[in-house]
Parts: sequence; structure tokens; C-alpha cells
Amino acid sequence: MASRFTAAELEAARERTIDDVLPGPGDPALRVLFCGINPGLLSGATGHHFARPGNRFWPVLYDSGFTPRLLLPAEQGELRGLGLGITNMVARTTARADELSDEELRAGGERLRTLVAQEGPRWLAVVGVTAYRTAFACPKAAVGPQAETSGDTGIWVLPNPSGLNAHWSRAAMAEEFSRLREAAQA
Repeated sequence: MASRFTAAELEAARERTIDDVLPGPGDPALRVLFCGINPGLLSGATGHHFARPGNRFWPVLYDSGFTPRLLLPAEQGELRGLGLGITNMVARTTARADELSDEELRAGGERLRTLVAQEGPRWLAVVGVTAYRTAFACPKAAVGPQAETSGDTGIWVLPNPSGLNAHWSRAAMAEEFSRLREAAQA
């Protein structure tokens, strides 16, 4: 997929944002709202969340039982019918999440609180513990369910599925995603 875009086209994606995947009329209630850190260049170019081929989000979503089959990023709209959604902490597209400032992450945390109050998911699942620590002012947070909530919404921090996060295997990530899935069904 990455080869379809030139370096100039990917660079131009820095100016783009990606729409949230949220339930519409007739869709089931939002059980889990997955929150990425921010779109990468390929996501910005395609308009699809977690679009880089090395990103493990879609395979882990399937491995953990959230989806009945492995979805492609272009099929992200199918999540709505499963009571799932996707947003980003920061809308700005970058090549790497470490290009974001702490101020952007904190502002993203505030935006997430507003979105969660509006949409009312059962769980907010933030993928990326370091970004969560900054955005929610929880410097000692670890992967897993958090003591903090956002209104009636529980917060679960998941490992970042980026291929750059090599110290979490796909199997270990799927196990953590499965724990969240079980909590969301309870």
C-alpha cells in the first residue's frame, strides 16, 4: 500500500486530518472507542486509521475477538456495526508520534473528555501509554484498566500497535485487547 504514494504525496498528508469512526443512526451503542495517538502519513494520505502495513492494530483487533474477520484499514466503517469506534488524541498528521508536543497531547486529552461525554462509550481505549500519561496527567499509568474514569466511561490503556513498539509482541497485544473485550461484554 505504501508504494502507491510518492514521498511528496506522503509529505502533503501532513496537512490532512482523518474523520472519527463513530456510530451513526441505527448502529449499536458505542462499547469501545479506540483512541490512537495521531494519524501517520499513510493514514493521512488514505484517510484510514492505522493504515501503515506494519501497524498491528487491525490484526490484533481480530486476534482478540473484537472483529469476526481481519479488516483492512479501508473497511474501518464496519466497526460501527460492532459497537466500536476510532478517534485520535491529536488530529495533526505526523511521520512519528514523537513529533507531537506535550501541549498538543494535553489539549488532545481535553478533546477526548469532551468526545467521550458526547458519545458515551462504555470504554475509552487509548493505544499508547506514554501519550496517555501526558494527555491525562497520569505519569505512573501502566497498560491496563485505569482507576480514573471519564464520567461513566472506563479508561483502558493498550500497548501502541505501531511496528515501532517492538517490545510488545502481537500475541501479547492480543491478550491485552482480549482483556478489554471481555470487560466491554460484561
